[in-house]
Amino acid sequence: MDQPSGRSFMQVLCEKYSPENFPYRRGPGMGVHVPATPQGSPMKDRLNLPSVLVLNSCGITCAGDENEIAAFCAHVFELDLSDNKLEDWHEVSKIVSNVPHLEFLNLSSNPLSLSVLERSCAGSFAGVRKLVLNNSKASWETVHTILQELPDLEELFLCLNDYETVSCSPVCCQSLKLLHITDNNLQDWTEIRKLGIMFPSLDTLILANNNLTTIEESEDSLARLFPNLRSINLHKSGLHCWEDIDKLNSFPKLEEVKLLGIPLLQSYTTEERRKLLIARLPSIIKLNGSIVADGEREDSERFFIRYYMEFPEEEVPFRYHELVTKYGKLEPLAVVDLRPQSSVKVEVHFQDKVEEMSIRLDQTVAELKKHLKTVVQLSTSNMLLFYLDQEAPFGPEEMKYSSRALHSYGIRDGDKIYVEPRMK
Repeated sequence: MDQPSGRSFMQVLCEKYSPENFPYRRGPGMGVHVPATPQGSPMKDRLNLPSVLVLNSCGITCAGDENEIAAFCAHVFELDLSDNKLEDWHEVSKIVSNVPHLEFLNLSSNPLSLSVLERSCAGSFAGVRKLVLNNSKASWETVHTILQELPDLEELFLCLNDYETVSCSPVCCQSLKLLHITDNNLQDWTEIRKLGIMFPSLDTLILANNNLTTIEESEDSLARLFPNLRSINLHKSGLHCWEDIDKLNSFPKLEEVKLLGIPLLQSYTTEERRKLLIARLPSIIKLNGSIVADGEREDSERFFIRYYMEFPEEEVPFRYHELVTKYGKLEPLAVVDLRPQSSVKVEVHFQDKVEEMSIRLDQTVAELKKHLKTVVQLSTSNMLLFYLDQEAPFGPEEMKYSSRALHSYGIRDGDKIYVEPRMK
């Protein structure tokens, strides 16, 4: 059922954590009793309000009484206001400025693009370390204002904001370690490089579900743009060239890469994708969420050599020559047919005659006797068979069970079968 519009933050807070909806219990974080009269003691009761407040999808449009917010939320450090109806940054500022220990703020899916964020309002966010603005359609001007007023911001989420370009901030944000900017429409590398300029300390860059088609940058420039980048997510980007993968080696601290669902890898098997990527990215310790063990790396690098060894010289990547220097030129792997042998060539001995025959291993002893009947001129009832394994130390073995399949004897090429008449 839809929530009514025009509700204040404080109204929703009181309703959600009222004794009826959130029964009072002793102990921190268990519940809250909202005083019915001004003579109540919010200072006492607020200690039972959870320090992590989740007030998403509640129809909040404004802050409400700021004194009450300050009284009840002094110890709150995480606040989820996603999917509400906040469209005025001034109202958001009234809430945040009265939550002095706030470190995490989620404003996703609020229509905040309808107002301008002034620096005086943004100043109330100063202590926030993690800010989520997904699907808020926040402009880059708003983002720049936030960056200038949040000196300790470490994680920023800007997903689903319809960005086609990136606007550079006049001031670098040295504190930001993680940028989550998935599900936008960033196609050109010239836009991505601006992120490196704005966030020189970036540790994790999540670019999944953008349309980035290539990495157009020299190796030296890449190292300068992202000197601290440890993890990059390029899931479902538009990369279609191995040279773009090779360029990831230019990031001096990169050790984790995610590259599923890119056009480049569509024509390869699952095994080929992983091994070719591992071999091309020697510094990576985690690929697509899985640790790359030392043994897997060596297997992948040897696979890489054998994969490219028959390619024309002009199509062989430089990494191939590096790995040949490391391992030497490898022999192609032998092709081993593990299917069971269906027939063998044996010597059939009868009296002083020897005849080489090809026999099927799926037949039984009784069927073999029928096959030999015309060769040795004996009836099947008057025929004894003995099998001699050429490597067996114990002599011939009588094949006495008519229904036993020949393959169960382990007969191989060159073995011998002796036929003798049954003694009457």
